[in-house]
Amino acid sequence: MNTRTVFVSGHFNVLHPGHLRLLRFAKEYAPRLVVAVVSDRLAGNAAHVPEHMRLDGIQSNSWVDDAFIVDEPVADVIARLRPDFVVKGKEHESRFNPEAAALQQYGGKLLFSSGETVFSSLDLIRKEFLEFDSKSIGLPHEFLARHRIEPKGLVSLATKFANLRVCVVGDLIIDEYITCQPLGMSQEDPTIVVTPIDSSRFIGGAGIVAAHAAGLGASVHLLTVAGADATREFADTGLREAGVQARLQVDDSRPTTLKQRFRCKGKSLLRVSHLHQGAISVGLQARILAELESILPEIDLLVFSDFNYGCLPQPLVERMIHSALQCGVLMAADSQSSSQVGDISRFQKMTLLTPTEREARISTRNHEDGLVVLAEALRRQSAARNILLKLGEEGLVIHAGIGETNDWLTDRISALNTSPKDVAGAGDSLLITSAMALAAGGTIWEAACLGSLAAAIQVGRVGNTPIKTMELLRELS
Repeated sequence: MNTRTVFVSGHFNVLHPGHLRLLRFAKEYAPRLVVAVVSDRLAGNAAHVPEHMRLDGIQSNSWVDDAFIVDEPVADVIARLRPDFVVKGKEHESRFNPEAAALQQYGGKLLFSSGETVFSSLDLIRKEFLEFDSKSIGLPHEFLARHRIEPKGLVSLATKFANLRVCVVGDLIIDEYITCQPLGMSQEDPTIVVTPIDSSRFIGGAGIVAAHAAGLGASVHLLTVAGADATREFADTGLREAGVQARLQVDDSRPTTLKQRFRCKGKSLLRVSHLHQGAISVGLQARILAELESILPEIDLLVFSDFNYGCLPQPLVERMIHSALQCGVLMAADSQSSSQVGDISRFQKMTLLTPTEREARISTRNHEDGLVVLAEALRRQSAARNILLKLGEEGLVIHAGIGETNDWLTDRISALNTSPKDVAGAGDSLLITSAMALAAGGTIWEAACLGSLAAAIQVGRVGNTPIKTMELLRELS
């Protein structure tokens, strides 16, 4: 049986709502919808996204039956395929349409979609993922004055990051942000209905901690576990491009952790996590420990980035800490418990711990005392040198070890970004930047300031993008 066909062509940088209306309109006229994506060569400056990614976007739409890249005049393609209908946007109706002549030769029809909305793909891409407003960030001038810190001193400290050798160990995560367009409320039940129009993937977890360190100029190793899947391949490529020497131990029994965040109009609607939380095997633990011990004599800083997904079982953590102490390597740790339960105090004798208030209370089983008492309780329980207690939009409490015994000071830094877009990566950037500042010879006050500044930069954009030294220097200037 001869199937009627409708044909659509375009650049399709991002499948925005205007495109979706166009495709939906086209599908109403024929059971088979064919879409041609204009090649990078023909599109020229109008191609803001590589052609293979634009094609992937079109192929992911359920209305499209067939899609391909076209590198010749569209009229020639139409003459060869002979579709029953060609659909274009309403804005083309009063213009010259070269497709008309080809359609006339065999009796095809040219249609224009109704209700087309002019919508810039580039604007959509920039709206959350590329635009950054540094005007929302301010330095903590009173804090700097209290500790006699000059911005030029912080600049000098940040430039020393390039001399550091860092190893990050912990759970690798891939974060996927799926941008949705709201369609309304379901008539069958009180459910919000959206349609996905774009997706972006970022390296997260211990991976982004390592990428931040590399972006800040350090030589970086990453020790972690990943599944034998396409997500691991994405991570491997991304880490290599970020300048991280990644040693991904493959575990066939688990997927590479993938967290999908569905967002609409700048807000997160839902998060779906694809993961396995069981501890890695004894064999994998031995391999990771051997990798660490082979590089410990060469590194200045060991960072534990723990998400409690099984990459850091307690026996492995204890052996790593023992080996690092023998080599005199500075250590820092973060153990996140946002949707799971962990114990940050299991990372003993750290120079720096960076828990949230909730994580500190879970670890110490202290749900009543004030923040200073809480920080001191965690410090004693973990034998840590310094505690940076994260308070979200309220900023940071610094509980700092100054002398050798019982000489402790506490201070606070307010959140430095007044208009955060995405707070998901704040803790990772704070952890690594503060730890590197200490490893470079800075005080805990300088480390807390640089860490807070890095977090302010990170939350000013959507998705985990490695912090660069130039970004810190720009804000300090």
